[in-house]
Amino acid sequence: MTKLYTGKGDDGTTGLFYGGRVPKDDARPAAYGTVDEAQAAIGLARAAARGGEVDEILVGVERDLYVLMAELATLPENRHKLVAGQSAVTDEMVTALSELTDDIGERFEFPTEFVVPGQNEVSARLDVARTVARRAERKSVTVDVDGSHVVPYLNRLSSLLWTMARWVESGDTLLSRTGSTEDQ
Repeated sequence: MTKLYTGKGDDGTTGLFYGGRVPKDDARPAAYGTVDEAQAAIGLARAAARGGEVDEILVGVERDLYVLMAELATLPENRHKLVAGQSAVTDEMVTALSELTDDIGERFEFPTEFVVPGQNEVSARLDVARTVARRAERKSVTVDVDGSHVVPYLNRLSSLLWTMARWVESGDTLLSRTGSTEDQ
């Protein structure tokens, strides 16, 4: 049987991608840990919107967040080992989020007043995921290095999640289960 735990972190440190150890309360694990929380929050929204375009978009984002976590878990002296699109965020990944946000934003009328989250379960979960993505962005600024696209990606991600929440509220997307447009 493979054990999940190693015991190496019992001393209050954690290992990084491509080597090195830092205290668990270091800014680097705080940043990638918050991205992990954002990924889990997106997973909750995805579970409520199972099937269809919302699910498809969110699973793609969840996969991208593995790339962000790998980059954030790498010390600056090991950045040369990162692979674009696999363990390092690319400008193309940021552009793809921008274009997706624009595309979705053209499918409905934007609210003209402040939004009160909670119109339906899926949009509420997307709003929670958005706030966690914003926190991940703030934490990532601390460990950001020149040439990294992590912070711009997280910035675009929160915009995408906000836009998706409003799109779901508009009823212009097909959802299943508890997030169905029939619940609105």
